[in-house]
Amino acid sequence: MESCTHVFQISGIKNRDKKKAVVQGILQLGGKYIGGSVYKCASTHLIIPQVLSSEKFLAACAAGKWVVTPNYVLDSVKNGSWLAEEPYEISISTGSTSDFYPVRQWREKVTSGRLTGAFQGWKVLLMVQEPTRWAMFKRLLRAGKAKVYHCPLPSNASVTHVMAKPVTEDSKSHNAPCYPVSFIVQHLFGRNCMDIYNLQDELPVEIRKASFVDADFSRLEVELREYVLKQEGWPRLCFLEFLGYNDPHRPQSQATETDFTNVGSMIECGLFIEALDSIRSAVYPGLLPPAAYLVSLVEYAQQGSATSVFLRNFQQVMNNLLVTNPPWLAPSSAKKYFAQVLQCPRCKTGMWPFLETAISYCLSGEATCHQLPGPALPTLLHFHSDILALVLKLFQGELHSITKGDFVLSEETGLSPSSSSGSLLYGTFWTVWERSTLLSRSVKQLLQHLIQAANEGHTVRDRRQEPRILQTLLDFLSVLVEFWCKQNFKLNQKLVEKGLRDLTEHFAVISQGLSPMILPDLVSRTHSTRLKLLIADAIFRDLCTRNGFTVGDDPLSLKKMMISYLPALGSLAKSPTDARIGTGPTSQGMSCSTESSVGKETNPEKENIPRGLHRVNAAGETLLHRACKRNQVETVLQILALPGTDVNVKDYAGWTPLHEACNHGSTACVEALLRHRPTPVLNSQVGGVSPVHDALLNGHMDIAKMLLEHAGSVLLQQTDGDGRTALDLVFSLNQREELLHSAQIGDASLRNEATEVLNLPLLEAGSSLLAQLIISYQRERGLQGRAQPDDKPYSLGCRLLRALKEHSLQRVTAGWSDQRAVRLVEDAEALLELCRGRYLGQMCRAVIECKGENTLFLMAILKDLKSQGEALHADL
Repeated sequence: MESCTHVFQISGIKNRDKKKAVVQGILQLGGKYIGGSVYKCASTHLIIPQVLSSEKFLAACAAGKWVVTPNYVLDSVKNGSWLAEEPYEISISTGSTSDFYPVRQWREKVTSGRLTGAFQGWKVLLMVQEPTRWAMFKRLLRAGKAKVYHCPLPSNASVTHVMAKPVTEDSKSHNAPCYPVSFIVQHLFGRNCMDIYNLQDELPVEIRKASFVDADFSRLEVELREYVLKQEGWPRLCFLEFLGYNDPHRPQSQATETDFTNVGSMIECGLFIEALDSIRSAVYPGLLPPAAYLVSLVEYAQQGSATSVFLRNFQQVMNNLLVTNPPWLAPSSAKKYFAQVLQCPRCKTGMWPFLETAISYCLSGEATCHQLPGPALPTLLHFHSDILALVLKLFQGELHSITKGDFVLSEETGLSPSSSSGSLLYGTFWTVWERSTLLSRSVKQLLQHLIQAANEGHTVRDRRQEPRILQTLLDFLSVLVEFWCKQNFKLNQKLVEKGLRDLTEHFAVISQGLSPMILPDLVSRTHSTRLKLLIADAIFRDLCTRNGFTVGDDPLSLKKMMISYLPALGSLAKSPTDARIGTGPTSQGMSCSTESSVGKETNPEKENIPRGLHRVNAAGETLLHRACKRNQVETVLQILALPGTDVNVKDYAGWTPLHEACNHGSTACVEALLRHRPTPVLNSQVGGVSPVHDALLNGHMDIAKMLLEHAGSVLLQQTDGDGRTALDLVFSLNQREELLHSAQIGDASLRNEATEVLNLPLLEAGSSLLAQLIISYQRERGLQGRAQPDDKPYSLGCRLLRALKEHSLQRVTAGWSDQRAVRLVEDAEALLELCRGRYLGQMCRAVIECKGENTLFLMAILKDLKSQGEALHADL
């Protein structure tokens, strides 16, 4: 019978419908289907969509069975009878002219009678401790006709192979060669075992270790790119308990036509309390009282004469309207209704002026539209605070409607969750011409109010008395950022990256006057992980720059945090005690404080200001640049003596005064710059050229040695655009020894520095920001710790780590065009380097020995991250 010749098992088909179609096709043609998760020797065919490292596939290969794709069954159904198997036999594309068929060699040998199985003649003592795995390996070996023994070995038995996990001295003591269990795969596929490895790891780690390293890493780049896109597109700000919103699929009582004429008459007579009571009794789904009446009630509430009971009842009415008639579920008329109600009742210029008035009143500022009763009345403070909370709920609902899909739109509206052209969020924070940028005029104003709220909150010692407005504004910012990114992510990812970068850099600039204790707290309160990550990064970089340590503005990665951010903590710890988060934005060539202090005619030290101080030439060079090029050390000293001088000012090409001095051999100017506090940035690069590279490329050995004696061997680790270190630029053995000796002097000098922390608040601020950076980066970019073996991201990460173990980062990423995928590879390499102790050993002793709360927390995070790396490394 034909059914006896076609007995099928299936593996790796995840789609239920497709699997159902295959099974139905087997039965329709008279075949037999065997289910289950383990290999059955009665099967004649195995159906898999692609090569897998599963028990069924390896056992079928060892037994010489047919291994075909699902199309074999589907095409046979169309044909009406079983087709020939050869065209559907599973294969692997090796990139050459012919494909590799992993099962064919064993199938042909078994079919021809040359072998009964791939392990014919094997007598295996299987020494695997875990019973479930022992049974799995037994089935695999027996499928290939091996005889399997359990330990202890029977007295009359002889073995040809000992296979153990783990391989111990006891396993080697038998009179037979001892192999790890991964030898099974190596025997089946030989050199081609590297091509068998796939995402769907179903075997224990012992099998997955069997030399599976992709020779062609292009597929790895594709998978990493898909993984990045998936991570960037996952829904954020998931409000699990939201409003108790109206479910359109759940029948609710509907109101009949209601006559609000009496309400209008009451308002005209000044009976606002009675009018509000009438509206309260008529709030039902689908029924909205006339907007003009609510606008009148808002105006009455803002005058300051309303009682607390009236204000509380009015807030209840507005919340009920939002719950029963959510605008994201209703036709566009409902959105227009809320937009009409939630605006200034007098000037009627939109929602943002209304919200800004409420914000300003809560912050004891001047009203933006019309003067409100002052000083701030407690009842009005609660009213405006509640209005802001109400609008925040409304915006949260709109964000949910385009991300989670929790709010199913009724078919009558004709809207889809992604329909946002008429959204209240867009209309509030962006004009039609501003929607391509995140940093709109209204968003900038929101950020300014946020900074003001943070300042006011910092003056309150009791956290319970802090103004609620601060958290509300942070929530507003998180929601609008996630909304804008969601709307633009699929259309233009680069636009989203630029918008986020502009917003965070603007936030870093306007927050420079805040205390070091405020900014980390703001970051920790930010609910959007995406926004928290970027703000923390921007603030940390600005914090370091303002205190003489530049970390660069290249894309954030785990490697960057380990190589650049950790050393920056040492500079923060040793900053002067009067150092601040910021000194204000700088203009081209000089800081604003310098211009204000030395640019006035009344300045008593005007005669000490060099001529042309504020003049910038066509190349963007300041007087400090030009003096360094000409080795005019007296002019350099005069400029450095002025308060607020930016020693790291850049010309239009990005060159700093130190670059120019190193390039032109101005030794005295380099010495003056190195003595300045804060010290110039020594690791900045322009086109891959650092100051030490600049000096050596132009033959200035004395300057290169001076830089190394100042900063140590860390400068020797930098590479230029061609991958060359400083030592690669000198060809004389004596010169290399001189540079190494200078670097040793610098390292010794740095080690001998006092371990006392000079600026604990600054170090604590930096440690808190860096800790939140690492945590947010792990959540946002999907860097996980030890995961389960069947977790797909973990499987991808394991394969990536295996590739890095066998090849260099340059080899793995050669020819890759997606920089996000490259950064993931760099992150994996950084994790391996961290678990080897590379980065923590280079940290400043002052930071390591600091007992500050935030610094201790950061050290705990770094140790945990190191443990994660060690766990992943152990699984390889």
